[in-house]
Amino acid sequence: MNLEGRRIRMVMGLRRAGVTDPQVLGAMERMERERFVPITWIEQAYEDKPLPIGHGQTISRPAIVGLMLQALEVGPRMRILEIGVGSGYQTALLARLARAVYGIERVRPLFADAKIRLSAMGIDNIFLRYADGGSGWPESAPFDRIIAAATADDVPGALADQLKIGGVMVLPLSDSSGQALWRIRRSDSGFSTEEIGEASFVPFLSGTETSLEKRASAGRQGG
Repeated sequence: MNLEGRRIRMVMGLRRAGVTDPQVLGAMERMERERFVPITWIEQAYEDKPLPIGHGQTISRPAIVGLMLQALEVGPRMRILEIGVGSGYQTALLARLARAVYGIERVRPLFADAKIRLSAMGIDNIFLRYADGGSGWPESAPFDRIIAAATADDVPGALADQLKIGGVMVLPLSDSSGQALWRIRRSDSGFSTEEIGEASFVPFLSGTETSLEKRASAGRQGG
């Protein structure tokens, strides 16, 4: 199968979808997306659709990844906080665009697989943590940029607090009408928001997968 040719066609599709940032397009053209999907889905790695990565999670479709990275306005000297590492695809792209990436994943098997995968690729400016993404990474804050791959009703307060003055956060938010991608900018006077497109993400959950399972088990035992 000609995956390189499919990757080039994917980039052409990204341009049609509105991704015009040359740095983002260059990173996505060089990144082998097939490394981040299960072997049964490799032939579809460059199609513009989400693919399952196990544990009820998916790798986002390329156009959404590209639009989010473009909206994030990443620079080469920036430190990025990523909530929801998943397979590590977006994490690897961020590592090409920024100085350092701090990635948090709440599903332990995904965290473990991503850590092995990214290490094997020789990427050395990524720091990963198995934790509740809603709490952020306070001891490494503030961050120049924050990006989240799960939808919430409102911006988690801990993440807002960890965004640097002059920083940008991109995440999906939901209300009664559905989900949308938002860009939040922080200035000396507060926060400003801007809707940037449609979205379809899993919910933003508190706690790690393990802690939630323990709580559920305790509830069953108590009942």
